[in-house]
Amino acid sequence: MTLDPKSGRPLYMQLADVIAAKIATGEFAPDRMIPTPARLADEHGIAVLTARRAMRELRERGLIVTVPGKGSYVTPTAGQTAPSAEE
Repeated sequence: MTLDPKSGRPLYMQLADVIAAKIATGEFAPDRMIPTPARLADEHGIAVLTARRAMRELRERGLIVTVPGKGSYVTPTAGQTAPSAEE
């Protein structure tokens, strides 16, 4: 899914929703590491800071946990409860 800078919805929220959908479908499985903000930024053509904001949003939703020096991982129950910010 591509992000739409003209949608009026912040890019970080769009990216968070894309990742949340991948968690919900099992593409990003529980306890598995998700891509780094730098990789997400590169894949989606956005700034690293925007990707970091998306990661913070996912942490606030309880979908991921970040381990300093290790990376960010999908929480064990995230696939069961992956709501978007619009819900």
